[in-house]
Amino acid sequence: MPTADEITILLLSLRIAALAVVVALPFALLAAMALARPYFRGKLLLDTFVHLPLLLPPVLTGYVLLVLFGRQGAIGQWLESWFGLTFAFRWTGAVIAAAVMAFPLFVRAIRLSIEAIPHEIHEMALSLGAGPWTRFRRVVLPLSLPGIAAGMALAFAKALGEFGATITFVSNIPGETRTLALAMHSLMQVPEGEAGIGRLAIVSVVLAVGALLVSEWMVRRSTFRRSGH
Repeated sequence: MPTADEITILLLSLRIAALAVVVALPFALLAAMALARPYFRGKLLLDTFVHLPLLLPPVLTGYVLLVLFGRQGAIGQWLESWFGLTFAFRWTGAVIAAAVMAFPLFVRAIRLSIEAIPHEIHEMALSLGAGPWTRFRRVVLPLSLPGIAAGMALAFAKALGEFGATITFVSNIPGETRTLALAMHSLMQVPEGEAGIGRLAIVSVVLAVGALLVSEWMVRRSTFRRSGH
């Protein structure tokens, strides 16, 4: 049976992962819509920027977040003085780190879903006089919902297992920033921590596989609908 500390770690991890998805969703949707457009000046630069968290070492990403959102950082100092928001070494920072690391997978899932919408549907909406907002609300968004849901599941799984950027940006503080991945790392440093690692590993695998299955189901559902069956 899981201990009280392990339940606390699990609940904190679930909260951080869920909020990371919520935080990343609007930005991922905007980035996916931009990248789904035909070639435009700066598209390669935007695509590279979106995928940087996958290309850079996670520790470097966490360091960049610390420099930007730390209490003395260019953004963090302003947010703390004006809004009282603190991210470094807080669970709120773990949300930001998880959202950043999950962002590329989130964008890719939504982008593929938008790109799969037949061009004829866009042309039909244009011929009926639909403006950009109407096309987004009544065409793009409904047809890309399975991709958005798949992206949310993938982002949740990625956020749940985030380690490198999180430990660099917010450290490993019990009850504050210690997620499943950080807890397993801590247990590796103490004698007879194998039992706790095993329990947390099982929970992590179940949650990750569940999120992956949901994502795959949503992708298949999207394909099924568009094939006309």
